[in-house]
Amino acid sequence: MSESQTYSLIDIGANLGHDSFDHDREDIIIQAKAAGLSAIIVTGTSVANSEKAAQLAAQHPGYLFSTAGVHPHDASGFTSETPGQLHALAQQAQVVAIGETGLDFYRDFSPHAAQESAFAEQLALAVKLQMPVFLHQRDAHARFLPMLKEQRDALCQGVVHCFTGTRDELHDYLDLDMYIGITGWVCDERRGQHVQELLQDIPHNRLLLETDAPYLMPRTIRPKPASRRNVPANLAWVVAMVASCLQLPEAKVADLSCRNAIDLFNL
Repeated sequence: MSESQTYSLIDIGANLGHDSFDHDREDIIIQAKAAGLSAIIVTGTSVANSEKAAQLAAQHPGYLFSTAGVHPHDASGFTSETPGQLHALAQQAQVVAIGETGLDFYRDFSPHAAQESAFAEQLALAVKLQMPVFLHQRDAHARFLPMLKEQRDALCQGVVHCFTGTRDELHDYLDLDMYIGITGWVCDERRGQHVQELLQDIPHNRLLLETDAPYLMPRTIRPKPASRRNVPANLAWVVAMVASCLQLPEAKVADLSCRNAIDLFNL
C-alpha cells in the first residue's frame, strides 16, 4: 500500500450497524475519514438493521448512505409487511439501494423457498422504485441468475457485492451489465487468488470496492492488527491489491471505483 495516500475512496458495503461497532462506531467513522474515505454505504440486512443503517446515515448526511433490504440469511423473517416497511425506508434520501438481497445456499440459514420469495419481492420493489439492487449470491448461481435475468430489463442498476465466484459467473453478471464488488477476499493468499486472476476481466466502469466490515479483513495488513474486526479504513489495502493485480496506480483504481459508486448509487 502506498505510504502517502492522497486519493479518495468510497466503501460501497460496510455493516456499520453490526453490534461489534456499538461501543466505538463514531471513532470508526472518524478513522475512515482520516483514511481518505469520502463516503460509506451502510448495508441493511433485515428490516430492523436497515432502520438502524438509515438512522446512522441520517446522523452523517452526505457521508454515510444506506441500503434497505433483507439478507437471504434473514429471509425466514420476511413477511407480508416487509415490502411496505422497506418501501417506507427507501423514501428517505440517505437510502440509496434495495438490499442486501439474493440467495445463499452455502449457509442455508433460511430455507431456499423463503430465500427465493424474499429475493423476488425485493427485486420487484427495486423495479417499482427504480432503485439499484445490492446483491448477495453464494453457492446459488444456478437459481440466482435466472431470477435476476427475469427482472434485469426492468431494473435500473445493481451490484453483485463481495464477488468470489467463477469466471463463468463473473461473465454472466457482466453480460447483465452488473457492477462487481471486490472485498478483502482478494487479499487472501489462501482463497483469493482466483479473484485476483479475474480482476482483468472486469471492465473499469464496472469495478467497485468494499470492506464488508466487520468481515473479511484484508490479510495483507501490516503490521497485523490485534483485532480480527474489519473496518472501513482498511479499504486502502483492497485498493492496493487490486492496483497491483491490474498494474495500475492505486489512485487510478480508487478514482475508477469512486466514479462507479457515484454512478450506481446516484450519490
